[in-house]
This record gives sequence, structure tokens and C-alpha cells, in this order.
Amino acid sequence: MAPEHPEATCKQLYYPDTAILVTRFLSPDGVGEVVDFMPPDRPRTATDRHTLVRVVRAVRGTVDFTLECRPRFDYGRAEHRLELGENTGLLRSPGMDAHLQTSFPLERDGQDVRGRVTLSAGESGGAVFTVCAPGGKAPVPLTVGGLTAQVEDTGRFWQDWLHQSRYRGRWPELVHRSVITLKLLTYAPTGALIAAATMGLPEQVGGERNWDYRFTWVRDGALSVRAMLDLGFVEEATAFVHWLVDRLHEREGKEEESLQTMYRIDGNPDLPEETLEHFEGYRGSYPVRIGNGAADQLQLDIYGEALYAVSQGREIGQQATYRGWKAMAGTLDWLADAWDRPDEGIWETRGGRQDFTYSRVMSWVAFDQGLSLAEHFRRPADVEKWRSARDAVLDQVMERGWSEQQGAFIQHYGGDVLDASLLLMPRAGFIAPKDPAWLSTLDAMDRKLVSDSLVYRYDPAASPDGLRGSEGTFSLCTFLYVDALARAGRLLQARYTFEKMQTYANHVGLFAEEVGPTGEQLGNFPQAFTHLSLIMAATTLDKALDAEQGR
Repeated sequence: MAPEHPEATCKQLYYPDTAILVTRFLSPDGVGEVVDFMPPDRPRTATDRHTLVRVVRAVRGTVDFTLECRPRFDYGRAEHRLELGENTGLLRSPGMDAHLQTSFPLERDGQDVRGRVTLSAGESGGAVFTVCAPGGKAPVPLTVGGLTAQVEDTGRFWQDWLHQSRYRGRWPELVHRSVITLKLLTYAPTGALIAAATMGLPEQVGGERNWDYRFTWVRDGALSVRAMLDLGFVEEATAFVHWLVDRLHEREGKEEESLQTMYRIDGNPDLPEETLEHFEGYRGSYPVRIGNGAADQLQLDIYGEALYAVSQGREIGQQATYRGWKAMAGTLDWLADAWDRPDEGIWETRGGRQDFTYSRVMSWVAFDQGLSLAEHFRRPADVEKWRSARDAVLDQVMERGWSEQQGAFIQHYGGDVLDASLLLMPRAGFIAPKDPAWLSTLDAMDRKLVSDSLVYRYDPAASPDGLRGSEGTFSLCTFLYVDALARAGRLLQARYTFEKMQTYANHVGLFAEEVGPTGEQLGNFPQAFTHLSLIMAATTLDKALDAEQGR
């Protein structure tokens, strides 16, 4: 929906402290608004019915709005047929129905729908788009008064929820927009956090690094637990820990690895990857994939993140059940025999397995957290086996994960490539943030991976990952860099880097996965990993600055 006037210009903002998006249109005839939101109706109830509401308003003058509704079902692979009423459209496909309701008349455009409404200052209207299973019950009739009430109820839901935040730092708008975004990316019935809301958006325009991020990565969700707890959102943190423990239960007693790298939001592990051959991709970025083949990869770092997330339960009075503990202990027993296997690593490379240093570091974290949990809760465990494995990992990383030539910890054994994932080493407790070896690593990364505060993951040319082309800088890595700088006491550099990174956000404070050469957003959007690392960086930097200033 948009004004009909060809000279209308557009500006956007969020209604304060909510996920209600306001798009303002300024034209020679007047000023209009489109207000978008999804009503949080019974958010914890799993349902196949989902609704998008668009309220249109004339703020000044007279505004002619037009509507076009052209849904394409099953990625354009399924036909649909239209059943049109005066103010309603029912679009039926084999796997889904879509109901369109408006406050103004509609007309047929083939099997699609269009409409037009003229509003004078103070008048409003709207459209409601609802998807459901085939044959689902039609939504209740639309009224303008009902739309107004839904806007108010939705705004109240978000403001009440955000009121829990205990963040009192220097960047409240940025941090709160990030945590609202994480909430939007969370499936409330299970607590699962998806990596991003999109699929197929390229990491390089015209390239092949185009993935489906609409799934729940163990790694991303586990790291979100700390971010949510730091801000006071205990319910969301607890829900994900429960989801994670359920995944461990499912693998209990099986000989293969205990966890898959990612799942569907309901915990289903079936994520077959396929290519949509009929799509050319965003600006020619082909292939367009759905599903994700990396689900079947071996990524040993996820066990460190998982055990770290579970260990946070101590802060909120959570104690693993006996069955839950047995599942975790079984996972660590398996890892004690598997930690030194080559894997695909955190970046899910498709060029063959390596002995990735970050995977080893996070395996160390898994054993360290497991030992701590066993002692704290007095649970039965093969502590000698875990302690032996933990110490062996430490010795191996310090010997084989270090490059004298680079003066730094490196991506994988036997190479000399730097990798930004290792910026998490101090946060993970593997090395002191001011250890000379770590400061040397930080300096090496500053020389090789940092470009005007932006940080590359690694150099694909120096460490082939099985994919053609290059990519932008990783926004996640930039915020991890800020965190590492702050922990190392380099506060001026950390703060300046953090402030500069804000200039790469879009106009409403959101980040995609990457930043391109000219500052454009690249990759799937908005990305949970980026926003949770922003929260982590902000809270670490706030704490360090407060300590410096004697607060």
C-alpha cells in the first residue's frame, strides 16, 4: 500500500519502544502514513494462522492510496485462485489459504487483487492479510475501530515487554531496538530463535553465497541467552535453554554426535537443501536455496555454546532435572572422545574439514562448564575424563593453534590464516584479555582483518572454503572486536569502533549479516547474530567505561 502520487517521498520509523513500523509518505497533495504490525494474539500458542495488519492514514491534505496484493505460494511453484467479495479476497492454493480484508472496495487483477481509497486529513482505513491452513475459518470482519484498538493493544504489548529491560547504559535506543528484533525472531511457543527472517539474500551481489537462515542455530540461540539475561529478559532466556535441553534429550543414547547444528523452530531436524531453479536471485545472485545443508555438518564448537547457555541457568534459579543432566553428561562423554576430530567449523565451510582452533576452544568451554555444573549441583559425572579432555584441549590449542609467523592464534592447525571467530577467546574464559599472546593476536587481526572498524571473518583466498567469490565484512565480527578491545582495556578504540559501526545500520537501526564495500547491507536480514553481539558489545563496553570513570 502506498500513495498514488508519483512524487511521493518515503520516510520510516518505529513507534517508540515497539515493533510497529510507521512509513510516512510526503507528496504535493498531502502527508499519509502506513502503519504495519503483527498482532501478538496468544503468542505462546502454536498456530497455522498468522496476520499482518496495515493501517492507512491521511495526516494532512488528501491522499490517494493504492493497494496491490500479489502473493506467490510455495515460492511461486503453486498456482492459486481468487474468490473476490466487495471488501474481501480469498486466495486459495493447495497448501495454504490467504484472506485479505479491507475497509475499501477491491477489484480483480487476474488471480490477484488491487484497490484504491482516498482519505482526507484525519481519516483512516486499512487492510488485514491472514494466512492459514486450507479451508481455515475466515477472520472476523474488519472495522476501522477494530484496527485502531489493535494498534493500541500491540503498542502496549511491546512497551510492557520492554519495560523489563534493566539496561541503563549509553546506547538505549540501539540496544533496545536489537532486543526487540531478537524477540521478533523468536518463536514464542518453543522459545527457538531463528538466525534471520529471510533466505537467499547474497553475501556478495551476483555471488553464490546465498543461504536460508530461517532456522534455529544452536550457536546463535545459545549466545542469545547471555544477551537476554544481561538485559533482564529471563523468560526468553529460560525458554531457549528448555528448547536446547529438549534437543539433547532427543539424541540421548545415540552413538553419533548429540546435537545437530540447526533445527526448525519446532525442533524438527529435517532441513533438506534445495535450489529454486526458477529464481534468478536478488540482482542475479544465484542459486537461491531453501533448506540448509549445513545442518548435517560436524561443528564441534556448538557444544561449548550449548553448555555455556545451560550453565547460565544458575543465575535464574534453574536446575537441570536428573534426566536433563544425564543428557548433558552423555553429550560431554561423547565429546571427550570426539573433540579432536576435524570439522566444518563455525563458518560452515564447504571445502573440507579442518582442525579449527575455535572448535577446540569451545570444546574446552564445554568441558569447563560441565565440570562447573557437576560440582555446583553435585551431579554424577566422569569428571576425571572431562578434566583430562579439557586440559588436553588447552595444551593442544596453545601449541598447535598458535603461529609464530603471525604472532597470533590462527584459524586452523597447520595454516597461518587469521580468523575473527577467535575474538571470543577472552569472553569464553579461555585466555586472559590482557595476556601478551592475546594482545599480539588482537594486533594481528587489526592489521589483517579490520577495515575502517569493519571486520572480515577471514581471507577466503588464503583459506579456501569451497565457495566461489568473496563477501563483505561481518557485522557480528565487528561487535566481537569491540568486545575484545574493551576487555583488553583499549576503551577509546573500542568506543570509536562501536560508534562508527552504528553509522552502518539502516534507517531504523537494523543490521543484515554483512556490510559491503560501499556500506550497503549484504546477506540475510535482520540477522540475530549481529544484534545479539551488538548487545554483548554494548554491555561489555558500558561496564568497562563505568569502571574507568569510577562509577
